[in-house]
Formats: sequence, C-alpha cells, structure tokens
Amino acid sequence: MEVIKAKDLVKTYSDNDIEVHAVQHIDLSINEGEFTAIVGPSGCGKTTLLNILGGIDEPTSGTVEVAGTEITGLKDNALIDFRLNNIGYVFQAYNLIPVLTAFENTEFIMLMQKWPKEKRTKRAKELLEKVGLADKLNNRPGKLSGGQQQRVAVARALASKPKFVLADEPTANLDSSATTQLLDIMYNLNQEENITFVFATHDQRVMDRAKRIIKLDDGKIIEDLKMD
Repeated sequence: MEVIKAKDLVKTYSDNDIEVHAVQHIDLSINEGEFTAIVGPSGCGKTTLLNILGGIDEPTSGTVEVAGTEITGLKDNALIDFRLNNIGYVFQAYNLIPVLTAFENTEFIMLMQKWPKEKRTKRAKELLEKVGLADKLNNRPGKLSGGQQQRVAVARALASKPKFVLADEPTANLDSSATTQLLDIMYNLNQEENITFVFATHDQRVMDRAKRIIKLDDGKIIEDLKMD
C-alpha cells in the first residue's frame, strides 16, 4: 500500500534575490513497510524533501498525499492535526522536553491526542521496553546519553501509531556504538511491525541497512535503488 505519493514537487527559495532550487520536479512513491534512505551531498535537498513529505514545509508547487489525503491542500490547523495523528518524527537534535522524564516524553503525543491514561501508560511502557529503556522510565534527558535520548525520540515518534516515521540525520550526533544500537532497534521495528521509515542521511551505516536508496543531487532524484 502506498503511504506517501509526491507529484512534481518543486521548492524554490529566494536568497538575496537569487533563486535557489532546493527541490526540482520530484515524483516519488513510498510503500508501507519500506526502510528508505534519501541520500546525497550537503545542500542536495534531502532535508527539504523530507520536510515537505512530512508536512513541515510547503512546496512551491506540486502535491503530497499521505495515505490518500493530500496534505499540501490542508489548512494550518488541519495540517497540524494530521501530522499529530499520522506522522512520526525523529530529528538530529532529539528535541526532547528537558523537564519531562523518558516516560513523559514518550507519552506526550498521546496526551495531546487525548488517549485515556491507562492506554497511554501501557503504550509508553511497551515502547520504551522495545527501545531498551525499560529501566530509564523516570530519567530526564539530562540523565540520559545521546543514544538513549534518541531512542526515547524513536519511542515518542511511534507512540501515536503513525503511518510512517521521518528521520532526519538521526545518527549524526551519535558515536558508533549508539548508532548501531539505534539502527538495530529501528530495523527490527521495521521488520517485526512493518513500520515505514524514511531517512535523510549521509551516514553509510544507515545506507547499509536501507532496503531502498534514493540519491539526490541539485534537488533532483538521480538514482532510485531497491536493495537486496
């Protein structure tokens, strides 16, 4: 099943009266259960493309459908609600709330969605167990390593049972051991629960795990490879 369908995406910025073509006429479909890496040199447009697919940024032209809903046509409040209920995000900088525990950070999305307390407690504990942090429920981010914080971010991204998870350079701030642990967790979630992951990355270790690699250059797809 198609979870993302992008048609003729264009994103143009103006920088000191110079037009910057960050994304140029991209067509892209991503199916349920894919483990896809969008790769390319710095400035090639991969983060811009990821942000457009996730409804964080608007294209200059073109459309994005997520599970059959055209998100490029949604008004601000409707788009916020749609993102909350359908898309998970993992960022390079973790973006955890420092005053909340690992459990509370994981629970936060479900709290916004008004899940009953019993259900969100059960879900948060299950997810933190899946990412290997069952013993860190009550630790705030300042008491967690970078790798542990990123694993909390993955648990939070999965909390609302999204259609897919977007991960923007999730391993950039992690050492080799933490990167391996994080990728093992995300890959296992993909394999065991058919969770769709889309990465923007320049990390070879992420590319080595990917089932599909989409190469960008100058805002265009130059190669789209299915990996064995």
